[in-house]
Amino acid sequence: MKLRKDLILRTIGDYHVVVDPGQEMVDMSTVFTLNSTSAFLWQELENSSFTVEAIAELLCQHYEVTEETARKDAETIFIAFREHGLLVD
Repeated sequence: MKLRKDLILRTIGDYHVVVDPGQEMVDMSTVFTLNSTSAFLWQELENSSFTVEAIAELLCQHYEVTEETARKDAETIFIAFREHGLLVD
């Protein structure tokens, strides 16, 4: 899977939001707020194809978590990105 290329991650203060710059009017229902971990992953993954395993590997490399915890968190993030339409095949 890949992140949609038409979406842009913006950081505003302590907040990270993903927006669709192609909208003529900002539709707040299509703005996605990310926590710092998800924003980190977005930046790491935005130019490549990836799997749940790749997300888990990034989590293990960047944070002090077990492989099991990283895998569960990676699955949760992957599913959330997919369910909100942030991914393409």
